[in-house]
Amino acid sequence: MNLTISGHHLEVTPALRSYVTTKLDRITRHFEQVVDIKVLLTVEKQKEKERRQRAECRIHVKGNDLFAESAHHDLYAALDELVDKLDRQVGRHKTRLQDHHCDAPKRVM
Repeated sequence: MNLTISGHHLEVTPALRSYVTTKLDRITRHFEQVVDIKVLLTVEKQKEKERRQRAECRIHVKGNDLFAESAHHDLYAALDELVDKLDRQVGRHKTRLQDHHCDAPKRVM
């Protein structure tokens, strides 16, 4: 699994990097077929203070790409919200991959 964490108008500190990796471990625990994860953390220059910190994540899994974004006034809260969204998407993707069809009962003659 490749993990890329980048910042836009923001320096990615080692504490922030470790927080992101521990949060994303939850997703890889639920679904092992993750190929690539790209995380973009940005600080927007808006006049209002709320929803200024943004976190975006694109996950490439076998057969599909999942994308989620979150904005909050605190970057850590935005990351928590982002991981919750991604966890729901990965759960839906995992249930779609599972075969829900059962074999028809055999006819007794």
